[in-house]
Amino acid sequence: MKPDYEKLSLKVGIEIHQELDTHKLFCNCPSTLREEEPPLEVRRRLRPTQSELGEVDRAALAEAVKGKGFRYDVYPETICLVELDEEPPHPLNEEALDIALEVALLLNASPVDEAHTMRKIVIDGSNTCGFQRTTLVATGGYIETAGGRISIPTICLEEDAARKFGEDEELIDYRLDRLGIPLVEIATGPDFSDPYTPAEVALNIGQILRATGRVKRGIGTIRQDINISIKGGARQEIKGIQELGLISAVIEREVQRQVALLEIREELMKRGAERVEKKFIDVTRIFSRTGSKVISRAIQARGVALALKLPKFGGLIGKELQPNRRLGTELADYAKIYGKVGGIFHTDELPACGISAEEVGGLKKAVDASRDDAVVLVADIKERAEGALSAVVGRVNQALEGVPEETRRALPDGNTEFMRPLPGAARMYVETDIPPIPITEDRLKKIRKRLPEMPEQKCKRFIRCLLYTSDAADEEDSV
Repeated sequence: MKPDYEKLSLKVGIEIHQELDTHKLFCNCPSTLREEEPPLEVRRRLRPTQSELGEVDRAALAEAVKGKGFRYDVYPETICLVELDEEPPHPLNEEALDIALEVALLLNASPVDEAHTMRKIVIDGSNTCGFQRTTLVATGGYIETAGGRISIPTICLEEDAARKFGEDEELIDYRLDRLGIPLVEIATGPDFSDPYTPAEVALNIGQILRATGRVKRGIGTIRQDINISIKGGARQEIKGIQELGLISAVIEREVQRQVALLEIREELMKRGAERVEKKFIDVTRIFSRTGSKVISRAIQARGVALALKLPKFGGLIGKELQPNRRLGTELADYAKIYGKVGGIFHTDELPACGISAEEVGGLKKAVDASRDDAVVLVADIKERAEGALSAVVGRVNQALEGVPEETRRALPDGNTEFMRPLPGAARMYVETDIPPIPITEDRLKKIRKRLPEMPEQKCKRFIRCLLYTSDAADEEDSV
């Protein structure tokens, strides 16, 4: 049975990011991607910095905790010192700005009087300088739909990020050829109250973008992010949706996830659950002869098996949030990111995976777990195991409050997984290397003169032409 989205007070907004068919935004390098092996690589580490108000963005801080370095693949033909952050950015690409202004006018938006470029802190490695440059181009736009007017509060021009190409325990691999390609970012208001209309509006906006004849085509050149919230839940930013057909599924499953998390919170309140403390018990001895290959390998590598009791969580860690994803899966996401472990075990799914019933009994006894409790087990070197269980503690304590605000990654099946906490306002500040650009009325007049025909107008014209041709043919036949 489908949920009552009106009763849940579902609110959805979408952000559309479209690559423009011109050279890069802050240099003259071509906007082309390469597939052959790169001849050069550069390694970097990024660190969070305070905003002008002395605050550190929580998303940037969460990335820093991961402690990973970055390896950047370099193609000299499409990458210069700007992408490597070895020289200041060049003046903003005026052609890209004109395209963004054209898009803004087609979407009934009001261009700004002066375009100011901002820095948005991003230290996940996708930009070598530790921030993304974004320029507000227009505000107050809208698009008409069969269901009413959808607001478009902002239209921005920004640089695309580097391509993630791989990851191991210590390094994330990026290719720099995509870094700096101009993007127009179109953000709607939270005007959608069902999972289906956003896909229709995204299609309409995509058609308008293509009508300019100045945007790139193909998989990866246009991406949708979705912002979702329900009553009692929290706003989630779902990133990286490349297929329109996936938008509705992602929204439906995110609603399902938040409803399940709220149900878990209610059950925990009924059980009188309290905040979990960081009390880790070494249970390596219990698994000295285990049949679990994961635990056995960790112990043989001089690792440990650490256990954490989750009072009153029994039966809830295995509760399904989305198809084939449970609360335990979300705990594992945190453990993998912040502890760099391969995963976790928990008693809602044991005995299994080579762990015997006797070992489960010994595990529960070691941490003094009752029937209503759950136990999480991690096997790795001590530092990683402690980091993983610390992340689990943080996440289960959030479960006591309901739904944490997160940035999540869209998966191919419509599910989502945790990426990082939702960023705050502390990550945006002025770009001092790019001077403001006045948006003059003369410039806008020139753009208005060459505005393309809107898709629906073109469709009506084609229909009229077909009808006229058909009528003319009928008259000729009658003669």
